Amino acid sequence: MAVTIKDVAQRSGYAVGTVSRVLNSSASVSDTAREKILATVEELGFTPNNNARQLKQREGRGYGIIVKGAGNRLFAGIVEEMQRRFSAAGKTVTLHYLDEDNDEVEQAVQLCRERKPLGILFLGGNRENFVRKFTSVPCPCVLVTTRADSLGFSNLSSVCTDDVAGAAEAMGHLLDAGHREVGVIGGDSSVLTPAMGSNTSALRLLGCQQAHLQRGLSFDPNRQAVAARFSLQGGYDAACRLLDHNPGITAIFAMADIMAIGALRAIQDRGLRVPEDISIVGYDGIEQSAYCIPRLTTVRQNAGRLAQRSVDILLQHTEGTEAVHEIIPFQLVCGESVRKVP
Repeated sequence: MAVTIKDVAQRSGYAVGTVSRVLNSSASVSDTAREKILATVEELGFTPNNNARQLKQREGRGYGIIVKGAGNRLFAGIVEEMQRRFSAAGKTVTLHYLDEDNDEVEQAVQLCRERKPLGILFLGGNRENFVRKFTSVPCPCVLVTTRADSLGFSNLSSVCTDDVAGAAEAMGHLLDAGHREVGVIGGDSSVLTPAMGSNTSALRLLGCQQAHLQRGLSFDPNRQAVAARFSLQGGYDAACRLLDHNPGITAIFAMADIMAIGALRAIQDRGLRVPEDISIVGYDGIEQSAYCIPRLTTVRQNAGRLAQRSVDILLQHTEGTEAVHEIIPFQLVCGESVRKVP
């Protein structure tokens, strides 16, 4: 039986992609890997020319980006930087947009079956979907903006912001300004409960609770939190519900800037003013937040860094490195949407 490139990969301990790059004299391989792979080629008597077609097919495959939530404005900037990063590395990449309620892992399984990508970036994701189905995804992947270190998959890395800490700082900013009746909008209703899970919305809600506890204050998510889609209309509708059920609130924390902007419109449509009557803090630091009237106070995620590290880690992972889980720092940006309560 003829020796294949997979045999070389298995014997040498490196990924097929790394073996392929060595056989094609690519410079993007360490000297250690190159020496080990070439020694294995000689040991097994592998003839690269007999496998030229296989190598060509392998190198012709690209990467995939699965974006969950087409209306998420933060993701737009991250995707643009990801594309630049792949292009600079000479790699091809395809985009796949999903509604925020769709199953991103199922989409990845289908993508692997039909296109056999070298690797996949998940921009946004539901951890429960990964628990149920990710074992069916064979290629290296990176989950972006959501933590994956506790999932334990050897082919799944993650790059994200600390959502608990970021939300705690946002809520703490409102509490330290004297607000005691603070509403929260964002996330699926299934996580806006006392028994919170580990999705992004649940982690941000946990941060809100921690900020209250650190100051000796109580927080009731059943009363103070309203579920909302990550969109302008979602923020608008959620703010209306919050104001109807809690007319005494003096501040709102929105789990995304896009929702905060929708909430700002809802408040103004009620004949109220920001920040004179109700203060608002958002999350993400998208460009539009600096052009609102008033300018939005927000937790700014470093979109450029999230994109760069995600692509770099995925490219390294496809060469046989272990999974990496990285936390990118955030910054609280104080705008004009929060006032101190006497």
